[in-house]
Amino acid sequence: MKKTADLHVPYQKAASCGFLCWPLIALLIGWSASSYAGRDIDQDEALYLVEQGVIQPLQTFIDDALERFPGRFLEAELEWDDGRYVYELEIVTETRRVLELEYDAVTGKLLDVDEDD
Repeated sequence: MKKTADLHVPYQKAASCGFLCWPLIALLIGWSASSYAGRDIDQDEALYLVEQGVIQPLQTFIDDALERFPGRFLEAELEWDDGRYVYELEIVTETRRVLELEYDAVTGKLLDVDEDD
């Protein structure tokens, strides 16, 4: 009879650990997902990536954006997002629309165009 009682002790410990460990596991999964999404790249790292041939220079994307949407270049950011380097450019068109263009910094492909409100 004592052996049967002893067999339940590991299950009770595992059950209490599972009850306490799930919030910790959920927190770690949430942290890793948020840390993976959208890391800003500073100018020193961007320069290094261009010099190493990993990404294309920003001017390439500015020229393309203004050819597609004539106007003025406002600002740009380089991010590591969804497993790739992405340039986000903001321009104001000749018709005064503010557009945000996203480019794959490695391939040069235009990924998205959004109009800011």
